[in-house]
Parts: sequence; structure tokens; C-alpha cells
Amino acid sequence: MAGKTSATRTALPGKTWTVIVLLALVGQVAWAVENNFFNLFIQDVFGASLSDVALMVSASAFTATATTLLVGVWSDRVGRRKVFVVAGTLIWGLSICAFAVLQNVSEALARDAAGIAALGITLTIAFDCIMTFFGSLANDSCFNAWMTDITDETNRGRVEGVNSAMPLLSMLVVFGGAMFFMIVGDDGTVTYDYPLFFTIIGGVVLATGIASAALMEDSHPEPRRESGYFSELAYGFLPSSVRGNRMLYLVLAAYCIFAIAMQVIMPYYVLYLRLPYILGENYVFVMAPCIIIAAVFTILYGRRVDTWGFSRSVIVPLALFLAGCAVLTLMSSLPAVFVGSMLMLSGYLGGVACFGAAVRNNTPIDRVGLYQGVRMVMVVLVPMLIGPWIGSAISASSGSVVGFGVVGDGFTPSSLIFAGGAIVELLTFVVLFAIRRAEKK
Repeated sequence: MAGKTSATRTALPGKTWTVIVLLALVGQVAWAVENNFFNLFIQDVFGASLSDVALMVSASAFTATATTLLVGVWSDRVGRRKVFVVAGTLIWGLSICAFAVLQNVSEALARDAAGIAALGITLTIAFDCIMTFFGSLANDSCFNAWMTDITDETNRGRVEGVNSAMPLLSMLVVFGGAMFFMIVGDDGTVTYDYPLFFTIIGGVVLATGIASAALMEDSHPEPRRESGYFSELAYGFLPSSVRGNRMLYLVLAAYCIFAIAMQVIMPYYVLYLRLPYILGENYVFVMAPCIIIAAVFTILYGRRVDTWGFSRSVIVPLALFLAGCAVLTLMSSLPAVFVGSMLMLSGYLGGVACFGAAVRNNTPIDRVGLYQGVRMVMVVLVPMLIGPWIGSAISASSGSVVGFGVVGDGFTPSSLIFAGGAIVELLTFVVLFAIRRAEKK
């Protein structure tokens, strides 16, 4: 993969950058609410069990992956992205607002407390899947396909640097904003004004859909109708496709291993920081600046992919991740946790930016939508099904874990989860060696 100089870099208009930042940030804010506060909501309001939460998380993961794959092929066939992004974002916002009334609906339709709880849990899981469908339709599938359409090998690293920084930045926005909706009971228990919180978040997503309708210009990919819908759907998983797009699948394989390494750690990372003998409830004062530093690093470093190429640029983030994991495994003092977290999160976000840009650079231009779904399978679904279980097994002697990283009472994450993540990540270098050989050929 040849390097590119600034003289040959394709510049993106300011309006395009506005759309990228707006949809990337607000989309990740919505996902942060879904990943963190729907779990709290279903437990606080309806008394859901850990099994209920695990079911909701797994159902959402499968819905997101299936939607991205199915809608991506659809958008390829019609040669349009904007209509999916705009319509999906609008309904996505409305579906988040719907969570504000689920408690009232359950109380109106059920006769007793047990019935209200059962109906509320069922409705929450169902509406989570509905929300995930429209969110994945708009964001995971067509917004990501649109970003691939409008960029090229000279600027994808820059774009991916910005896009990759948004997931953790959105967590700061969501958790910082949630403090204004916090309700502390007389016994010290903490809950939230969920109806108002969900209404505001849904309204922000809805407004983003309206803004994208005004600002976004469709990428107009060439419609692909040479074969049937289901033939196109299967294309990304055929051995002949792997052989024909060897570099893409090598990058996806390396990305998959890297994502598994992250899933060994991330479901338990905050729980580890909150342990009384690590940082306690003051963990946010360490985590927040580390996220900001990592985000800034990623935004600035993303352009290295455009000039150095993937296999060279990805080494630095992988090394930072390993160094951070080593520090967090061996030391637990406040300065060590700060340095280790800064290094690990910088490696995490930087790695995502490098892998994301490389996937876009090697995606067949006539099947961009389809490969958003293949990407979801490789770097979201598979890692979520493997990584958290490795992390929970490492810490099993200290507690118990139920479901996809849902933690039971008495669970104590071990610092060895960082060592486990580092060991898994080392396998990435095996695939990188194959990528380097393929690049030379």
C-alpha cells in the first residue's frame, strides 16, 4: 500500500466534515445510551434479572449485525445512501423517545405488579431491538458505507481518526449529561429521571436526522443489480470472495483478533477501575482525561495511515496497547493506572482508526454496503461472543459472570484481564506478517 503525500490528498468540503462529525458523534451518543442506560433502566424500573439483561444485550447484538448486512446489500442495489441515513436517524430518535413512556404503557396494560414487570421487560427488549434496527440501518450500515463512498486512500485515515474517537468521547458526553438527571434516594441508591433523559437524547437524534437531510449529499454509488438479492447477501461469505479479496479478509481477520482482545478487557474495565483498592468512585477523574488524550491522539494519528500505509502505521497503536496492558497488569497505583489507561486507550482508538481505514481502502467499490455487514460480523458479533467470556474466565476465581459481560454480585475483575487482552492481541502480529507479505507481492 503506497504512501500518499499531502500534495495528492483529496480534500473534503467543510459541509461534508460537518456531516461526518455530527452523525458520528450523535450516533455514538445514542449507542452509548443503549449500551449503558437501557440496562440500568430495565433493572431500576422493572426489576429485571441478569438473565433478562443478557438476553437484551445478545438480541441487540444479533439485530445490529443482521440489519447492517441486510440493509447494506439493499442500499448497494438501489444505489442510494442518504435516504436510509436520514429516514433511519429520524425513526431512531423517535424509538429512543418511546422508552420514556414504556413504564406508563406497562402500568396501563397490566393489572398487578408482577404483570407490569413482565410486560415492561418484554417491551423494553422488543423496543431495544426496534431501536437497534433503525440505528444500525442509519449508522452502522449506510452512514459507514457513505463514508467509504466519499473518501479514498488519500484521506480515509483522517476521516477514520475522527470517526474512531467518537465512541469513547460519546461516553463522556452521556455520563456527564446523565449527572443532571441523577436521583439519589434516602438510602443512597442512585437512579435517573429516565423519561426526561430518553426524551432529550431521542430529540437530539431526531434533530440530527433533520440536519442530515439538509446538509448531506448522497454519494450515488452505482446500483448493483446484476444478481439476485440473496446471491449478493451470500457473496461476502463465499470462499471465492475471500480468494478474490485476500487483502480485505486478511485485514478483517487481524481486526477481529484485535477486537476480541478489546472485548476481553472493556466489559470489565470500568468495574476494575471502580474497585475500592484501585480508584474507587473517583475513577472518572482518571478515565475522563485518558479518553480525551486518546481521542486527540487518534484524530491526529489517523492521517499516518494515509501517508505510511496500514501495516506500518498500525504498529504504533498495537505497541501502545501492549504497553498499557503491561502497566495495568503489574501496577495499581494511581499514577500507574493513569499512564496504563492512557496508553491502552490510545492504542485501542488508534488501532480502530488504522484497521477501519484499511478495511475501507480494500473494500470492493461495487459492494460497499454488503461489506459493512461482513465487517459487523467480523469485528462486532464474533468478538462479543468470544472476548467477554475470556475476560470472565480469567477473573472467575474472584466472582461470577452471567451472559455477555453482565456482572453478577460479588464479581471482582482481576488485573490479569489486561494480560489476557495483550496475549490475544499478540496473535494480530501473525496476521500482520501475512499482510506485509501480501503488500510486497
